[in-house]
Amino acid sequence: MDDKLISKKKPSFPVTNALKDYLKKYNRSVHMPVLYEDLLRYSGGIEVYDKSGTDTFWIRVYYSEFEREEIDMGLKIIYSILHADGGGDSIPFLNIDAVDFCTFGNSQPFRIKVRNILNDNYMYMYIKKADASRVYGLELEHLLSPDRINFLVYKNTIVEEHIQGIPGDVFMNEGYKKFSSRDQKQLAKEFVKFNERCIIRLLGDMRSYNYVIVPTHDFDQVQYRIRAIDFDQQCYEGKFKVYMPQFLKENNLFVEMVHENLQEQSINQYKVEERSAISKRILRVHDRVLCLLDCISENSISTPEKVEQLKAGLIDYSKDMKFKKCVNMGELLSVGFDFVVRNYENENHYLIH
Repeated sequence: MDDKLISKKKPSFPVTNALKDYLKKYNRSVHMPVLYEDLLRYSGGIEVYDKSGTDTFWIRVYYSEFEREEIDMGLKIIYSILHADGGGDSIPFLNIDAVDFCTFGNSQPFRIKVRNILNDNYMYMYIKKADASRVYGLELEHLLSPDRINFLVYKNTIVEEHIQGIPGDVFMNEGYKKFSSRDQKQLAKEFVKFNERCIIRLLGDMRSYNYVIVPTHDFDQVQYRIRAIDFDQQCYEGKFKVYMPQFLKENNLFVEMVHENLQEQSINQYKVEERSAISKRILRVHDRVLCLLDCISENSISTPEKVEQLKAGLIDYSKDMKFKKCVNMGELLSVGFDFVVRNYENENHYLIH
């Protein structure tokens, strides 16, 4: 894939009043005592290296004694809101072990390590600048993927739970030829479904380090699932191939695995299965999806030039001329969802009626 497919720097888009109302309606917005800009008041930091001694592009930041007490308490409260009822009962048993700041990438997040001192278990959460694209990406992931995801938005700040898994590039660099034939077939199947999911909901830039592999042991076998972890490129780029992980060179090993392990008939079957699953999810939360699409349509999260370019790509791919009337990313998504649901209902007419 040509590196020029993906913009070097995507701008951040503001959270509109319509989106704020949506977030309040569906309990995604709550008052938070610490905002992203508060965490920027650190006094200094040291580089964080991985086990092999490689720079991770994260720095572990520290705050003055006065700032630290206030920020620690605020982070504990946020963690309680994100993972529990927001009450104060658990706060005395929480400790903020580390606050890391990433200097690489668009979102420049803070990664917070929270430890329960009673059992020494710990979890991570991320605090970032609120970008409308990312909010839409997270919400669509929650509504249309097989996985649920917790996140909160308040003013200019977004808080996300950590998505556990093995980064796709790390997983594949271990050498997929070592995996059993059964594991390779299942991973290939999951990549086909993941690829289809990204196309339908227009989630771009799913290079291998922007998703994780989640292995789950089930009796005498391991089940795999692929989960996106980066949502900055939701409905932004104009080139249609950006929304197809199969065309990103970082995913070449996965594409190779698919070709080696799946027949064309099986690939088409898995695509149909994923489209059907997404159609069912859209129908199940139809009103909420429509409300979100209205917000996206009112929000300028791309440029007119990119919208026109993507429109042409979608028409060429789907042959659905309804895309021709679309003037923004929200309308493109809406027509795409309608196309998928309409085909699902036609194929399952006897079940629906």
